[in-house]
Amino acid sequence: MSALRELYGSAFPLISRYIDILGTKGTEWGLIGPRELDRLWDRHVANSVAVADLLPEGSSVVDVGSGAGLPGLPLAILRADLQVTLLEPLLRRSIFLTETVAELGLGDRVRVVRGRAEDHRVTYDVVTSRALAPLERLVGWCAPLRARDGDILAIKGRTAAEEIDANQHALAVARLSAEVLAVRAYPDADPATVIRLRSNAVPRGPAQR
Repeated sequence: MSALRELYGSAFPLISRYIDILGTKGTEWGLIGPRELDRLWDRHVANSVAVADLLPEGSSVVDVGSGAGLPGLPLAILRADLQVTLLEPLLRRSIFLTETVAELGLGDRVRVVRGRAEDHRVTYDVVTSRALAPLERLVGWCAPLRARDGDILAIKGRTAAEEIDANQHALAVARLSAEVLAVRAYPDADPATVIRLRSNAVPRGPAQR
């Protein structure tokens, strides 16, 4: 908690308010399981903002299948330079997101769009997702949303490397390269495993920080 307080600085009261919303309305509406209440900070917020340093300054970001707003809202609260779209197809979740964005006062740079990724016709500098779907499906959904030379950041689990190996054909068809990154919100945090997808022509950065 203290490390996240330092990370968020003046925005800490806002992320705390978001945690309160997740722990009350998010649980009541079935977006967060009761067993997750003690792990909202480390398992959800820290895991979400582990990718923050991978987003270029002033990026437009779309969070695909945003659900309760993870990772989109923790990133938007941490990084005031981002323009974030929370893309969510389910009505209940999109209502929750709309009400949460309004309650947090983020409407000037965070918008909620109810819809499926495959029906969305806007492109972004960065496309994010968190524990959303197998890689092959993610590529099909997210690649069309990626601006030219933009990145797809998929927060995954321990089988990320195996998913890449198993989906070389889909990546080749989409003309994407893939790498597994281990990133942390702060030095002592548990690492988040991320698959970064980008155009083959874009040079790769370091695989761990």
